[in-house]
Amino acid sequence: MPNADSRVALPDSGRQYHVALGPGELAEYILLPGDPDRIELIASRLDSVELTRRHREFVTVTGSYRGLRVSAVSTGIGADNIEIVLAEILAITSHPAFVRVGSCGVLRPEIGLGELVVTTGAVRLEATTKYFVHEGYPAVADYATVAALLEAAARRGKRVHTGITATAPGFYGAQGRPLPQLPIRYPDLADEMRRQGVVNFEMEGSAVLVLAGLAGCRAGVVCTVFAQRTTGEFLEGEARERAESDCVEVGLEALMVLSEMDRQVREAGAASWRPGLWSPGPVD
Repeated sequence: MPNADSRVALPDSGRQYHVALGPGELAEYILLPGDPDRIELIASRLDSVELTRRHREFVTVTGSYRGLRVSAVSTGIGADNIEIVLAEILAITSHPAFVRVGSCGVLRPEIGLGELVVTTGAVRLEATTKYFVHEGYPAVADYATVAALLEAAARRGKRVHTGITATAPGFYGAQGRPLPQLPIRYPDLADEMRRQGVVNFEMEGSAVLVLAGLAGCRAGVVCTVFAQRTTGEFLEGEARERAESDCVEVGLEALMVLSEMDRQVREAGAASWRPGLWSPGPVD
């Protein structure tokens, strides 16, 4: 069927324009890494793989993780890419749950390199979401997904922090990093965010939270710490690989926890999950 609204102006195809996926090819529990190479890492953790696909920077895997059908779709860098990926995923799924697994720089000295940060809400420094909502609209993580991520980190024995994230529209000047070649407009941005209680900088989280929320879907964000902005330290080499792996493992475990929560909600006949429904499933 052609697009009902001519303003969409996309070819009539059974597959989505950018991610090259069609109905039935994605699970309802979905990881969203930024880096396309992270899909291979996720796929290596699956028990079986039923689909892999690559189109542009958007790489997808769907398979089984401890009996749960899951997918992972790389988004590339930035909130504008999140808009593309979420719009196309929402067109071919029923009611997906999203967990972004990414990297970040932290603004608090007590948070170590390689540790994890779970976002409770995000400062919308990016501009993409303003085309969907009022500038005062909050980017808030789904409470059950935050709980699932914290439970997953505990199961995996990973050190985790929670708090407000700042989602920037870039990596350098947009995060207050000085550039010798270019003037930057807000050189004190990191200090300002720190004074306002912001925990970390990254580049996609607020768009995931806002767009998923508008669609009535659950979403959460967990990032591994690659940069300590208070000291200038940056994670490299094998330590970086371990931290990336930790984040992926916690993301996959969080999808399992969400599926347990969904079972508890169904069995209780409840409208939504609450802590009183919790009955933990088996832990590997």
